Amino acid sequence: MKLRIILTFVILAVSLLPLSCITSRDINVEITCNQLNENHHMRNEFQVEIGDKIRAKLCSNPTTGFKWEYEMSNENVLNEEDYDFEEPKGDVVGAAGIEVWTFEAVNKGTTEVRMAYSQPWEGGEKEVWTYTMTVTVE
Repeated sequence: MKLRIILTFVILAVSLLPLSCITSRDINVEITCNQLNENHHMRNEFQVEIGDKIRAKLCSNPTTGFKWEYEMSNENVLNEEDYDFEEPKGDVVGAAGIEVWTFEAVNKGTTEVRMAYSQPWEGGEKEVWTYTMTVTVE
C-alpha cells in the first residue's frame, strides 16, 4: 500500500513538472480607430522575458488603400511569429477591420518596433497614424 501511494505521488509530481517550466506570457494590445483618431502617434513600452509574446491589434481599413508596415531597430530581439487580418464584424461595407501581429521575444536586448499606417504607393499619404513599441527582453 505504501509503495502504491509513493508511486502515485511520483507520477503526479513528474506529470506536473512540465507545467512548472511554462512561464511565458502573452501581452495583448488593441488600438481602435477612435483611439488613433484622437492620438495619431501612440507608444508603449514593455519589459518581457524570452518566450513571451506580444500581440498588437491595430485598426485598419484596406479598402482605403492604407495598411500598416513596420520596421524593427534590432531584429535579433523579437521574431514576427504571425500576421493576420480580422475582417470587420457585421455586413457594413467599407468598415475597418484589425491587422494583428504576434511577436515572440527570442533574445535579450532592446528593440523598437515602429509601425506606420500609410498608403504604400508613390504619392500616397504616409504615416497618418503611427504606433511604436519599445521592447526590452531580460
